[in-house]
Amino acid sequence: MKIAIGQQKLILLVAISLTAFYNGTFFTKLLGIYLLTGQNVWFICSVFILLVATSAAFFSLFSSKYTTKPILILVVLLSSFASYFMDSYGTMIDETMLQNMIETDVSEASELFSFKLVIYFFLLGVVPAILIYKTQIIYRSFARELINKGVFLTCTISVVAASLFIFSASYSSFIREHKPVRYYANPLSYIYAVGKYLDKEVSLGEVQAFEYFGEDAHIPETDTDRELIVMVVGETARADRFSLNGYEKKTNPLLEKEDVISFSDFYSCGTSTAVSVRCMFSFLNQKEFTKAKANAMDNVLDVLSRAGVSVLWRDNNSNSKNVADRVTYQDFMTPAMNPDCDLECRDTGMLAGLQAYIDSVKDGDILIVLHQMGNHGPAYFKRYPEAFNVFTPTCLSNQLETCSAQEINNAYDNVIVYTDYFLAKIISLLKENSPAFEAAMFYVSDHGESLGENGIYLHGLPYSLAPKEQKHVPALMWFGEGMDIDLSPVKAKKDQQLSHDYVSHTLLGLMELESEVYNKNLDILSASK
Repeated sequence: MKIAIGQQKLILLVAISLTAFYNGTFFTKLLGIYLLTGQNVWFICSVFILLVATSAAFFSLFSSKYTTKPILILVVLLSSFASYFMDSYGTMIDETMLQNMIETDVSEASELFSFKLVIYFFLLGVVPAILIYKTQIIYRSFARELINKGVFLTCTISVVAASLFIFSASYSSFIREHKPVRYYANPLSYIYAVGKYLDKEVSLGEVQAFEYFGEDAHIPETDTDRELIVMVVGETARADRFSLNGYEKKTNPLLEKEDVISFSDFYSCGTSTAVSVRCMFSFLNQKEFTKAKANAMDNVLDVLSRAGVSVLWRDNNSNSKNVADRVTYQDFMTPAMNPDCDLECRDTGMLAGLQAYIDSVKDGDILIVLHQMGNHGPAYFKRYPEAFNVFTPTCLSNQLETCSAQEINNAYDNVIVYTDYFLAKIISLLKENSPAFEAAMFYVSDHGESLGENGIYLHGLPYSLAPKEQKHVPALMWFGEGMDIDLSPVKAKKDQQLSHDYVSHTLLGLMELESEVYNKNLDILSASK
């Protein structure tokens, strides 16, 4: 037997259900700020009413005989996923997070799958969707429905206005001082994020003239030595987990034996791979960077390639995020290319055949970019071979909230030990080539990671709200004996605050390339800061 109900009543019931059952993280954080005493009780009640009224008004705005059920079904399904990730990982959903989701490949997405996710999707998604589908909506004449919608919208908007007016002081304080909590309002947060993302994508779709940079770029004739530079793009590594930077665990046992320069105060351009990888190779700084701008202009690899440098990008991650679209690109995420695969294909596999490639380039400079899988979470235990299971016990689950802090940290730190081994192997390769090249290695991670601090896991939070753990990244350099360079300016910067803004110009400096696009003030090798 079907339940018969008016269109606006169904919308109101769904809005109440969403606010009551899909906002556990939001209200948990809200109650952590406003204790249930005195005036706070009424403010919390007003927040609940505000979320219900705002959601109901939005759904009603787009309601009709043909759209109401599809919209409500889609919202409960999406909200079940949003609720899971908010509750499990402390995930905030903004337009950058949506971009990350869209650009995530199947392999990465599968690591987020869990039985708990299935339960959330079934109880909060499938069951409500079926109930909505089976509900019989009573439709009246078009004129009557239009009047009902007008009355409903007027009432809900009035409730929103009344709530904001009555508790104006509390809302003013909440909006000003507790902005992060707003990102947990489900479904309003991701609906707003979708709107902002689509607005950006519309801008991306507009015809933009491609902007060429460094067309004057060249290697000076006086530079007769050949450069061999390996640029390693790390994944999800934290600066505070490198023993080179003072971490108490010996996570860099091999690099500590090498003459490397570790930059202890280095910051990422973004909190996700989608942003940071594009940004660090672009000529845009962190404040002005957008995906649209970066995709419509040359990056540093294009400039180097145009100047005659042989550029090779090897990827053991999802992809290059368009950075390597115009240079030689090789995918090492499959056994077809990567000979070092067990549970998954390992970063060290990217070194296979690298000497043969170097030998094949008979003239000119060489830049090799290696994009790691690194510390990609949440399944940190998969990121390293068994031989690197140094710190135990470890978290053996992708549901980080089910593991202890010690287990999570041990698994994460083991990946850093594996990266230490990987980088040491690169240094060994460069040493073998030092007689023929001025060789150097430059390593920098794309972003950091939250490991449960303040109930937050993984990464991707809005940059302005993200904790330091997601932005403070490791960066280091190694120089071969034949590198004719004054290292004193580099060593002088080891504890200065630096960022991804320096990467492109430092690569130009390493190649001794001359161009109007080069800014020595953003070159770590330069005596200028």
